[in-house]
Formats: sequence, C-alpha cells, structure tokens
Amino acid sequence: MTLLSEDQSARPQPCRVPEPGKHITSLHPYSTDYTGSKEDYMDSGEITVFRAVEPVRRSRGRLILHGMVMFGREFCYAVEAAFVTPVLLSVGLPRSLYSLVWLISPILGFLLQPIIGSASDYCRSSWGRRRPYILTLGVLMLVGITLFLNGDAVVSALVSDRSLRSTWAIVLVMFGVVLFDFAADFIDGPIKAYLFDVCSHQDKERGLHYHALLTGLGGACGYLVGAMDWGHSAFGQLLGSEYQVIYFFSALTWGIFLTIHLFSIPEQPLGKDQSASDLSPPSALRLLGSHSNGYGSLVKEPVSPVVSASVPDLRPRSFSALGEANSVTSSAKQPNKEAQKRMTFRSLMTTIINMPNHYRSLCVSHLLGWTAFLCNMLFFTDFMGQIVYKGNPYADHNSTAYVTYERGVEVGCWGLCINAVSSALYSYVQRFLLPYIGLKGLYFMGYFVFGMGTSLIGLFPNIIATLILCTVFGVMSSTLYTIPFNLIAEYQREEEAQQKLLGSNESQRGTGVDCAALTCMVQLAQIIVGVGLGALVNMAGSVIVVVLSASTVSLFGCIFIALFIRYVE
Repeated sequence: MTLLSEDQSARPQPCRVPEPGKHITSLHPYSTDYTGSKEDYMDSGEITVFRAVEPVRRSRGRLILHGMVMFGREFCYAVEAAFVTPVLLSVGLPRSLYSLVWLISPILGFLLQPIIGSASDYCRSSWGRRRPYILTLGVLMLVGITLFLNGDAVVSALVSDRSLRSTWAIVLVMFGVVLFDFAADFIDGPIKAYLFDVCSHQDKERGLHYHALLTGLGGACGYLVGAMDWGHSAFGQLLGSEYQVIYFFSALTWGIFLTIHLFSIPEQPLGKDQSASDLSPPSALRLLGSHSNGYGSLVKEPVSPVVSASVPDLRPRSFSALGEANSVTSSAKQPNKEAQKRMTFRSLMTTIINMPNHYRSLCVSHLLGWTAFLCNMLFFTDFMGQIVYKGNPYADHNSTAYVTYERGVEVGCWGLCINAVSSALYSYVQRFLLPYIGLKGLYFMGYFVFGMGTSLIGLFPNIIATLILCTVFGVMSSTLYTIPFNLIAEYQREEEAQQKLLGSNESQRGTGVDCAALTCMVQLAQIIVGVGLGALVNMAGSVIVVVLSASTVSLFGCIFIALFIRYVE
C-alpha cells in the first residue's frame, strides 16, 4: 500500500478558522494539531477556504495511476491508425470520401473543444468538475471503436440485402471512426485539467512526464497487437475474425485504464460542503471576488471583496482556484446566483481571441508543431512503401511491385512502433535536461531534432537510416504532449505570484479553457493537413514532398519559438 500513500512530509496542514466570539491567538498555516484521517483532511466541513490551499503532494503511484488513461487512449489510437484504411477499404468506401472521414472530426473538435473545456470549469457535479466529462467522452470512445471494428459484422448479421448491406456498413464504420476521433481528441483537455486541479505545481510537472511515458508505451503496445496475425490463431477462430480479437484487447485495455484513472486521485467538487461557511463569520475569510472578468472567465455578478487583517493570504489551489473560490463563496451566500453564469459561444470565442500575447504565441507554435508532426505520421507508411521500398500501390495485387509496397508498409508500422518507444524514453530524458536548458530550450530542441531528422529521411531514403531516424518522431511526440502544458503551468504560476504580490483580486482563467485552446490547435492542424497535403502530393507527383513539408514546417516552428515564446525560469 505504500505505492498509493501520499507524501505526508510535504502535505500542508489545514488552516483553522476561528469560531464566532473567540479570539485568535495563533494562525500558523502549518499547525500540527490535526490528527484526523486523510478523508477527513480532504473533505472536512470545518473550513470553507480549504479549496484555496495548495493541493497535497501526490505519490508516484497516484500519478502513474492517473496517467494510465493515456496508455489506453494511445493504445486505441494506434489500433485505429493501423486498421482504419484496411477496414474502410473492406466495406467499399470510395476513395473520394477519405478526406471527408478525416475532416469531420477535427472540424467539430475545433468548434466545440473550447465549449467543453470552459463548461468543465464550472461543472458542479458531486463527482467533481472534470471526471463527468472524462467518463462521458470515454464511453463515446468505446462506442466509436465498437462500431469501427464491428460495424461490418453487425450489418452483415442484421441486413440480408447485399446492396443495402454495403451502404449501411460504410455509414456505420464511418460514423464509428468519426465518433472515436471526436471523443479521443476531446478527452485530452479534461484529463490535463483534472491533473492540474488536484496536483501541486511540482506534481503537475511529474504527472505530465508520466503521461508522456505512458502515451508512448500505449502506442507501442497498440502497434504490436495490430502487427500480430490473429486471424489464424485459436483466439481469432473463437471470436470470429482478426478485427474482433483486436477489438477485444482495445475495449478491455481502455475500460480498465479509464476506470483506474477516474478513481486515481479524489477530485473536490465545486461548491461542496458550502453550508460549512455558516460556522464562521464572513470576516474570517478573504473572498476572492472581482468586479472584472479576466481572459477565460465567464460573465458573472460582481462580488464585493471582504478582507480581514487577521487572516493571511491563502495560496491558490489550482489555476482556476480564484474563480472557483469566488463561485463557492458567492453560491453559499446567494444560491440563486448560480443561474446568473451564462456560457455562450460568442463570449467564449471572445476570451480566446483576447488571450495574452504569450498564450497566443504558444497556441501558434503548438499549431506549427502538430502540423509538421501529422504531415509525417499520416503518410509515413505510404512513404516507406513507395519511396524507401520503391513499391507501387496501384499495381496488380499479385505483382512484385505491390508485394514490395506492402512490405514497406509493414516496416513502416515497425517504424511507428519505434517512434512510440522513443517517445516514452524521451519523456524521462526531458527531466534530466530541464535544469540545464529550461522549458523553452526543450521546446526548441524537440522541433529542431524533428525537423533535421525528417529532412535527412526525405533527402536520403534508406531503410536502416529511416528506421533509426524514426526515434526523432518520438522526441517530437513527447515534446508536443508535455512542454506546452508545462509552459501553461509556469505562466499561471507567474500570474498567481504577481497577483499575490500586488494584492489583486482579478479572477483567474479556467484551466479547462487554457487546455482546450491548446487542444484546438491539434484539430486545426488536422484540418490544414487534410485539406492541403493531398493537393500538394498531387501537384508534386510524389509522397516525398510529405516528409520535406514536415521538415520545413518544423524548422519554421523553431524560429517562431526562438522569437516569440516567452522564457520562464
């Protein structure tokens, strides 16, 4: 049980609020007279201001369990990447509709992702703010992969007419692919916001590194499961086909790790135990209200701040702690004020457009990075088959040229597996490099290494050299999954320290909006790649332009990072 125990030495002790009529003799923030259980510590109704205190330090085991959801998500992503083309071809989808499949999900994600992120900032579920959204999107992912891998079999069992069977199979499989992509892309924002809400600043960095590590391992396992020949195995004969075996492993992995994630770290509900505020006078609290709304905050009624000289400043619990504490205190005194918060698409877009310059620059660099990464990843197996192995995908299926192309695609899948493993390993290397070159240096290095590696692959397409250089894909992957969110954490910490120093009561941004704004860049990159890269390949007449385009965009991202990303200590 030591794996799950919290770090008791680093855990802050609760601040005591005096009872009415009693004189305060001492109000030391680290008093040691508390002997209750951990649950009492986290959920005690004695204090209303507890949510404004820095969260307890989390053990390594808790952080690993929290990151298990990234293993399951990437496992399912790898299965989709390996089998989406064969499945769509097997049900008879016309080639002209391929781009439609890849564009629907990112377009929906780009438009709706900020809404989900901002809504989670003000969710008042008794289970917490983030977990209800994570659970809902997790179930949608499971439904999507079920339809994607089993749609053809379901339609064949229910529809007897052959013409109708083909049509319904295409519709069902396409719907499954779009639904899975939609939910899998959406779920990343609430997962990151959940981590930020329940962890201290040091644990946020550790948690993001574990997320990157488990993401790489999950992708590697997914590609390995997809590379095995299950069709001729006893397991394949038992379940019916290779696709059903892969679905079994995917659904089992995702279901188990999603459940572990949801119960890994307790999440404090917004507004829980508000009646406890009646136990202490209002003057004993520092209300964190504001007459102004900052970037990422929703329009709400102003609350006059009440400041007591006898109570010291309280450290914010998380990025959205100021807005949360204001919401809790206001609702406790005036429950009907909850209905006054209104979330509209217009107000949300306004908050994103009016974000500070350093946040906007971070979003642009994230867009450049993901555009370069997706340029390479979506067409890499085709590049291996046509350019490295010199095969022909349009030749007769029994010809040597087509068999050579298929062999190149298989080796390309092993290259993607190398990418996943190197991503997991590099997530640990980052921790050792961070004290020497900082977050901006790591960010620049990730883009630079990827840009140089892909340029060498494009200029010198050799089998051994290409497989070795696949490790740079993992460097870029780990960079994109961790560094931008670490920069957000640093920016928020600087703002918290500045506001505390100046005594400002300006409301903080919600974590969900910040994470969602970054995640929107992933969807926008998918849209750019889906619309532009196919036309670029047709004009160039060769898929080698894909790798060279990825290199060019990545190196341009290096320049942008050097000039516009703000350095933080």
